Amino acid sequence: MKNYDIIIVGAGASGVFLSYELTKRDNKAKVLMIDKGAPLEKRQCPIKKGAKSCLKCTPCHIMNGYGGAGTLSDGKYNITTQFGGDLHNYVGTQEALELMEYVDDVLCSMGGADAKLYSTASSELKTTALRNNLHLLQAKVRHLGTDRNVKILGRVFDYCSSKVDTMFYTTIQDVVKKDDGTFEITTDGGEVMSCKDLVLATGRSGSKWISSICDKMGIGQKRNRVDIGVRVELPAEVFKHITDDVYESKIVYKTDKYNDLVRTFCMNPYGEVVAENTNGIVTVNGHSYADPALRTENTNFALLVSNKFTEPFKDSNEYGESIARLSNMLGGGVLLQRFGDLIKGRRSSTRRMEKCFTRPTLQATPGDLSLVIPKRQLDNIIEMIYALDKIAPGTANEDTLLYGVEVKFYNSKVEVDENLETKVRGMYALGDGSGVTHSLSQASASGVHVGRLLAEKYK
Repeated sequence: MKNYDIIIVGAGASGVFLSYELTKRDNKAKVLMIDKGAPLEKRQCPIKKGAKSCLKCTPCHIMNGYGGAGTLSDGKYNITTQFGGDLHNYVGTQEALELMEYVDDVLCSMGGADAKLYSTASSELKTTALRNNLHLLQAKVRHLGTDRNVKILGRVFDYCSSKVDTMFYTTIQDVVKKDDGTFEITTDGGEVMSCKDLVLATGRSGSKWISSICDKMGIGQKRNRVDIGVRVELPAEVFKHITDDVYESKIVYKTDKYNDLVRTFCMNPYGEVVAENTNGIVTVNGHSYADPALRTENTNFALLVSNKFTEPFKDSNEYGESIARLSNMLGGGVLLQRFGDLIKGRRSSTRRMEKCFTRPTLQATPGDLSLVIPKRQLDNIIEMIYALDKIAPGTANEDTLLYGVEVKFYNSKVEVDENLETKVRGMYALGDGSGVTHSLSQASASGVHVGRLLAEKYK
């Protein structure tokens, strides 16, 4: 049996920055990082190699492997406490912001310094939005691009490789807390290891696993939210005056009809729409690149409606999964519909798509989103599109494309203290897997926070 001081389960943003901080700071800890996905150099989605649709790889290269779901994303780091998680509720607002600024410094030192840092603080867009009953959230945004992001993560991995052991293509089957206070870990390959401190950093794709471990250990969790919506794709010129100014615009709107909140999310200027596989369910997302040669003629972003549930219903993620399954059932994966067809109450067909001026960047099945997305959420999305059309004329064009569905699963919020430690001494839960964070910046910052604590412990 191999013995370690610290085992990190998950090589996503929080695990990566935890390993970085342990490598940088003086300590004697013997560290192992485990991930069910592939090493960085082997993370290749089959769609990029010519596959016409998601092949449901196990594990999904988009979601799993070194760097986690953030690796093949567009590398967007939002420095803010207004969205992206609740890390500030645990460590304090100022500390959370300082941790995110530190993450930004590390990224710049590893090759991200040329990436522009945007800010919405003094943007005229905020005034224009308010005049149209839209609310722009404040943030600083560092956009690395998928291509630059992968290179930076490669440098971080190389930096940590002398200090941190790694195991890929490995899942944890069982965790046992021993009488001496150590943890015994059993992998799917039957290998048994022990550690003094166990860090759960599994990200969104490990939500069910981390819930099962918490249930076994008697650690409290809260389940009550899932965001459901579509990914919008339109000509980049429509949002150019916004994306050139602030790049990532988090705009929130309260609908007149239902008084629900709808928001823009993950804006990708000159980007592409992509499919991703979460626990066997195909949903939609978006990427963009730093290299001008890789850019497209379109901009895409998500429109999401927040859904919070009360007793007796508790499994909000299952609700989101059931809606995504409908899309997979009807379209064999992702469904695509023109906004004009949705408004006119007709499905988008192959013939109608051939006449569409907006060329889709993801090959998806033309269909009818009204057969998939519940009426309340769909009404909210339509109302939001008309609201955005006031500040970005052309958003409500007939040829605006809607991909469905996009679902943001929020992991059950694990009960942790200000150190992100559970009631089980030596067991930490951080990053998106803990439900504490929902963004690259905050997940990375949580890894730095715990890394400093553990480095001091093993100094």
